[in-house]
Amino acid sequence: MNQEFFMYRGYPLVRKGNEIYYGYMSEPFVVMMQIVHQQEVNGLKVADKIRVYQIATKEPDPVKAITKTSDRPNLYEAVDLANVWLKRAEKDAAAK
Repeated sequence: MNQEFFMYRGYPLVRKGNEIYYGYMSEPFVVMMQIVHQQEVNGLKVADKIRVYQIATKEPDPVKAITKTSDRPNLYEAVDLANVWLKRAEKDAAAK
């Protein structure tokens, strides 16, 4: 089944409920963003607390798979951080 995903800065961005996944599952790391809290602004729900996790895709133990965490106050900052983490992981993998 061919699916087209929304791409942001070269990586797929997929949302399921209050979780947003950023990156390719075939790469060493992917970032999961969990919407922890939302507030209503002009009739729209806007995320105002997002927890960001960098996850090693090859680690079978879900607890050990989490390599970095951070909290961000909005989606823009969360995705921006996720992009930096993935770019650094890509750069580190290329250096090895």
